[in-house]
Amino acid sequence: MELSLATRTVGEHTVLEVGGEVDVYTAPRLRERLLELIDAGARHVVVDLGRVDFLDSTGLGVLVGALKRLRTADGTFALVCDKEPLLKIFRITALDQVFPLYPTVEAATGAGQ
Repeated sequence: MELSLATRTVGEHTVLEVGGEVDVYTAPRLRERLLELIDAGARHVVVDLGRVDFLDSTGLGVLVGALKRLRTADGTFALVCDKEPLLKIFRITALDQVFPLYPTVEAATGAGQ
């Protein structure tokens, strides 16, 4: 399965829409794109996992790394995820206590408030 990455801006947030499978083979592309965004000045990043079919420990590691990098830059990092299989992974690993998880991009960005 291929990995798709698309970026858009919602208010002051940079939204990275991810699709496909995030695994040992595709995670380096995700890491590279997140670092590009952060290095370019993005400080409020939302990763939309709505079209992700599979996420392994390598992908989780990439997300944790981006979270740490943004925290040191006084930024924010949130995930959009409403798929139960992915949410289960976050609960099992206790990463649901680490990442702000939202059901929609609108909820994550505060759009419409």
